[in-house]
Formats: sequence, C-alpha cells, structure tokens
Amino acid sequence: MTRVRTVFGVLILVVMLFPLYWMLNASFETNTQIARPSPLWFPIHGTLSGYRDAFGQEGGHLLTSVAVAAGVTILTLLVATPAAYGLARLGSPGGRPLLFALLIVQLIPGIVMANALYRIFASLGILNSAESLILADSTLAVPFAVLIMRAFMVSVPRELVEAASIDGAGPIRAFVSIVVPVSRNAIVTAGLFAFLFAWGDFLFATTLNLGSTTWTTITVGLYNFIGAGTNTTSWNSVMATAVLASLPVAVLLVIAQRYVAVGLSAGAVKD
Repeated sequence: MTRVRTVFGVLILVVMLFPLYWMLNASFETNTQIARPSPLWFPIHGTLSGYRDAFGQEGGHLLTSVAVAAGVTILTLLVATPAAYGLARLGSPGGRPLLFALLIVQLIPGIVMANALYRIFASLGILNSAESLILADSTLAVPFAVLIMRAFMVSVPRELVEAASIDGAGPIRAFVSIVVPVSRNAIVTAGLFAFLFAWGDFLFATTLNLGSTTWTTITVGLYNFIGAGTNTTSWNSVMATAVLASLPVAVLLVIAQRYVAVGLSAGAVKD
C-alpha cells in the first residue's frame, strides 16, 4: 500500500512539475525548434539567446521587483511583528474585533482596494513610484503576517517573558531579546509570504504605475513583453524571462522551507 501511495504521489508531482520543465526546456531552444511539430524533450543543441534577450530587456524589471518585494517584506515585518505581539500577549483592548477585521480584509477583492488606493496615492502625489507599490502590497501582506505571527506568539511560554521581566527587562527589551528570537520561524514564514505577495503582484503594479517605465515590475514587464506584438514569435525569450522571474522565489522557498513548515504548523495551536 505504501508503494502504491508513493507511485501515485510521484505521478501527481510529475504532472504538476511538467509545465515548469517545459518552460525551462523551451528557454534553451531556438524558435525554430519550439515551432517543430514533434517537440524536443531535451535541448540537445541549446542556445542562450533567449536569456541574452531576457536580461537585455527585462533585467531592469527584475531589479525593480527585487527592490519592491524587499521593501514590502521589511515594512511588513516592522509593522506586523510588534502588532502580533501586542495582540498575543499584551491584552490589547479590542483585540478580538481587530482580528476579525484582519480576516475580513483578506476577503476584499483586490480591484476594490486598487481603485481606493489609486485615489489616495493620487492625492498624495506618489503614483508611479516605488512607495506606492510597497504601501499597496503591504496592505495585503501585513494582515496575513499579523495572523501568522500572533498564532505562533500565543504558544510562546509566558514564563520566558516573566523571567526577563524579573531580570529587569521592560516590555520592549523582552520583546526584542526573547520573543523575536523565539518566533524566528513565524517571522521567516511571514516575511516569505510578504515577498511572494509583492513578487507576484500584477494588479497594483498596473493600476498604480500607469504609463510609468521607471518602476515596472517583472510581472508587468513579462506581460508587455508578450503583448507588445513584436515578441510573440520569440518564445524562447519569453520562456527565459519566465524562468528568471521564477528563480528568486524558488531559491527562497528552498532555503526557507524548514522555517515555513514549522511556522505554519505553529498556527494550529489553540489559544
């Protein structure tokens, strides 16, 4: 029975990973090879021309996405970590209604938030800027991060904080020296999801940066790369761009997978 489950699991994994394999394979083929009726399962006579075009045309957009995603991650952790601690341990007044509000925020359609943020940022004069993208993406990342980290911090033994208080540490010192190190797994998990939210954002990137070429993210860049009309026959460049756009996320997931597993499982603790 175990072998049957293993084989079944491997088959499901192959089906799920096949599009990724095909994307990687096509990125090393020439456009002539991609257009052949019989596909090449391995790029025997591969080429790097697609990656040269991708770096030449989309390299700046990749850097923009890295900068925006890093900014969202930092801002999210700076806001969500103390907020989660306050909701978990400090008995903040109105904590339950606030948690309910954070859950409701997750249900609001993105286009509604995008329209509202557009008017707000237009009045502030920060449209077509990195600040607008970082603030907009943080509106999605912060509530989610607070929920994850609060669920973890509830399970942190109260005795640790009380021991720090006996040694003369105030609430802020106990938070920085005790709670933050102990909550490392949850913080890494929240930061990773914040990065993923920002990296994969398309709605805010198109709504808040209309007509801007300075802060074009890789999602918009890839969309323009295909939709411009001149690149629809250069599919190896398109696939190479998609591979480059997937690499940072894949590397982060591999590095942080053990923290994510522990951080998410901790959220199942009943408070």
